[in-house]
Parts: sequence; structure tokens; C-alpha cells
Amino acid sequence: VQLQAFGGGLVQAGGSLGLSCADSRRTFSNNGVGWFRQASGKEREFVATINWRGDSTSYAESVKGRFTISRDNAKNTVYLQMNSLKPEDTVVYYCSSARRAFATQRIADYMYWGQGTLVTVSS
Repeated sequence: VQLQAFGGGLVQAGGSLGLSCADSRRTFSNNGVGWFRQASGKEREFVATINWRGDSTSYAESVKGRFTISRDNAKNTVYLQMNSLKPEDTVVYYCSSARRAFATQRIADYMYWGQGTLVTVSS
């Protein structure tokens, strides 16, 4: 599995950044996909999830209204558009493929984890 998140970087507070998640070795077009984030020394926390068809999504309260998850199964890619970024959004973001097709917030439902990407929001 070569699941990897892309697109992290430095952005000012209030700005926007788009992340991508792709797997070079397997398709996850039949799987739910989630975005999670983890600060140093803290547990990984749920951010957003999308089902296999892309018509069902769920968000953490802390990002609802600011972040949007979407997917393009033809490109085997899932996206996370992040707007109105805040300094507290500064963490490493990970994507993961779920065991099943539906969207889920439960970290135990995810099986493949790739390398994360660092997002830094300056105040």
C-alpha cells in the first residue's frame, strides 16, 4: 500500500489549502476514506470522511463549515479543501482507506494509513 497525503504547507490564518490523498498501488474507489490529524504528543483525531460514491460525508465539529471532503474515483484520489484556516489547524494530516464502503468517523474502521502531510497555519 502506498497511500499518501499531499499538499501540506504554510499558510496564513484565514487562508486556504487543499490536500490530496492517493494510493499508487491499489484502488480505494470501493472504500470509504477519512482524513485525520495528529498533533505531536496527542492522539490522532477524526477530521472528515466520505463514502465510496462521494454522496455521504461527515465532519468533526471543529472543521464543519470550513473543510470540504470530496473524491474522484476515476483518479483514485480524495481531496480535503480547507478554508478559513486557524493556527490550531496546525498539525500533520493523514488519510486512510476504510474497511468498508461507508463513511465512518471511527478510527478502528480504517485499515490503511499512509504518510501524512504537515499543515502550518501562521497567525
